[in-house]
Amino acid sequence: MARLAIKVDVDTYRGYLNGVPRLLDLFAKKNIKASIFFSFGPDNSGKAIRRIFRPGFISKMFRTKAPTTYGIKTLLYGTLLPAPMIVAAAPEIVKRAYDGHDVGIHAWDHVYVQDCLDKISKEEYLSLFNKASEIYQKICGQKSKSIAAPGWQVSHAVLSSEQQLGLSYASDVRGYCPFIPVFDGREYSVPQIPTTMATMDEIYGLPGINDETVPLYWLKEMTNEWNVLTVHAEMEGMSKLGVLERFIDLAYQHDTKFFTLKDYRNDAPLPRCKLEIGTLLGRAGTLAEQGAVLN
Repeated sequence: MARLAIKVDVDTYRGYLNGVPRLLDLFAKKNIKASIFFSFGPDNSGKAIRRIFRPGFISKMFRTKAPTTYGIKTLLYGTLLPAPMIVAAAPEIVKRAYDGHDVGIHAWDHVYVQDCLDKISKEEYLSLFNKASEIYQKICGQKSKSIAAPGWQVSHAVLSSEQQLGLSYASDVRGYCPFIPVFDGREYSVPQIPTTMATMDEIYGLPGINDETVPLYWLKEMTNEWNVLTVHAEMEGMSKLGVLERFIDLAYQHDTKFFTLKDYRNDAPLPRCKLEIGTLLGRAGTLAEQGAVLN
């Protein structure tokens, strides 16, 4: 038996309104509970153009057919078009997700946090989190106990904020198993549940990787004891929903059992591991990665 947790990142207004309901329908059809992380505030996707000089960004935009995947309006939000508020447009979507799944916070302003994290102090980060948390609590009746960093970006401000907030777990990094993070020699108490598998936007369009081959690629990647696949409401929730469904069917055929990140937090051993900054094939810029296990 293989373990797999599906983590959903909701980055945009379009993905929230259109992609999330389709994913919830699919999960209900397949009897799967997922971990879903929402961006709560403005959709400033158009400002992501600042990433244009990062190695790999332009090629990724072409590989994933970004204008079609995200929609032209999304690519203009926050620049030529006003940034719409995401969750405020339809709070019932978060409520529906919360009633059946493990739900947490992705960000208040996804693009701002991902692109400008090195300039964000602990005080500002807490303020942004609390904006999202207030809406979460109004909708769900309690505070969020989990978070997943946009773009797998971390800093001491992020990690110390999570610790101060007393979160149950975070999913901020890429890696191979749940762990207690040690960053630049400092240990933080909030466990990290890392994404272990390549995301579709990292691999799609690479040689031999297309709608037909992605499910088998993912299946072959499930080599860890605690596998985590991150999908996006804007891709797998929309034009690539059928690809995700075929993967789920294939996983079931290979005796996969589905969990949430919350389940992993409660069940997995939590070794102390280094948290490092590195790069990953198919992803522009740097990101946080799980390093070696420490004694």
